[in-house]
Amino acid sequence: MKYIQTSEAPQAIGPYSQAIAINGFLYTSGQIALTPDGKFVNEDIVAQTKQVLENLQQVLKAGGSSLDRVVKTTIYLKNMEDFEAVNRVYAEFFGNHKPARSTVAVQKLPKDALVEIEAVAIV
Repeated sequence: MKYIQTSEAPQAIGPYSQAIAINGFLYTSGQIALTPDGKFVNEDIVAQTKQVLENLQQVLKAGGSSLDRVVKTTIYLKNMEDFEAVNRVYAEFFGNHKPARSTVAVQKLPKDALVEIEAVAIV
């Protein structure tokens, strides 16, 4: 098991790792709209989703993977009415690659974020 850490994504805000690599897979922690220097992108769902996916890209890269090697994502949304907007941004980042995915509405996320995304990828 290898702990993944990069300064190109925000540091963990709790007792967890940005990602763990094991047996050819990379399991990322959920990413919210924090910049690598820890500032919260307190804007609309589009801006937050872009920051989340940029963070996810950097964690995947640090772990020896990439968005096109993602096999599963889980999206947590504070408001399911943001589903279509998140889908548009998500499609920009993933292109023709369509990993398996779950989307779950939640009551609250860390930092009162609107969206959080985690992934499982092949290394």
